Amino acid sequence: MRGGPEQSRSAGKGSLDAEDVAGRVAVRRKQLGMSREELALRAGMSTAYLRQVEELGAGFDADALRRVARVLGMPYEELVTGSREAPPGRGGPAARPVLQRLSEGECWERLGTHGIGRVAYEAGREDDEAPVVMPVNYRVDGRTIAYRTDPAGAAAVASGTSVAFETDFVDEEHRVGWSVLVAGAAEPISDAAAAQALGRRPGGEPWAGGKRELWIRVVPREVSGRAIRSLPQPG
Repeated sequence: MRGGPEQSRSAGKGSLDAEDVAGRVAVRRKQLGMSREELALRAGMSTAYLRQVEELGAGFDADALRRVARVLGMPYEELVTGSREAPPGRGGPAARPVLQRLSEGECWERLGTHGIGRVAYEAGREDDEAPVVMPVNYRVDGRTIAYRTDPAGAAAVASGTSVAFETDFVDEEHRVGWSVLVAGAAEPISDAAAAQALGRRPGGEPWAGGKRELWIRVVPREVSGRAIRSLPQPG
C-alpha cells in the first residue's frame, strides 16, 4: 500500500529529493552491474513501479524503497538522504600516527575479541592463479583458529592445506586500528565432541546459515600483527 504526502515527508530524517534518490539508485546499480529490470525483479515489483518509487512523486511506498535499498546493499537512510560521512578509511590519518608491531601475545588477545575474519588459500586451478579469500565466523580455541563451514563449500579446504587467516579492527573516529595475520595449515576437526563443544560456544552459529557441520582448525605456523596508534600531542 502506498503512503500519502505526510508519509513522504516523514519517511527519512532528511529531505527527500527525487532526483538525488534516483541518481543514487542508478549509481549503485551500475556499481553492481545490475539492470533496472533485475533490480525490480529482486525487489518484488514491476519495472514501471520501480521508476515511480525512484521518482517519489506526491507519495511513495517507503516499504518498497526499503526493499530497493536492501537489494542494493545500502542503508535505507543513505539511499533516501545520501551518505553523511566519508566511507571508512577515507578520512585521512591521525595527526601523529605510528605503525607498531604486535607481539604474539598481543595478537592472540586481539583475535579473541573478534568473531569475523578471512581465510585465504591457493585454489590450485591452472586457469586461476589468484588465491581464494573467504569471510568466516571464527572462534579462538587454545592457540588455534576454528571456523565452521559447509563440507562442500569453498572454505572447506583439505587437511594440510596452507592457509592464511586475517582479521582487523578500525576506529574511524580516532584513525587507529590493528590487523593480525595467522599463517598455518588447515586441519578438519573429526572429533565430534570437540566440534559440538565449539558449536555451543557464543557465536558458534555461522551468519551464512545452513547446517555447515564441518569445523576446520587453522594450526598456526606464524602469527604476526600490526597496529596503527596515534601519539599524544606534545605538552
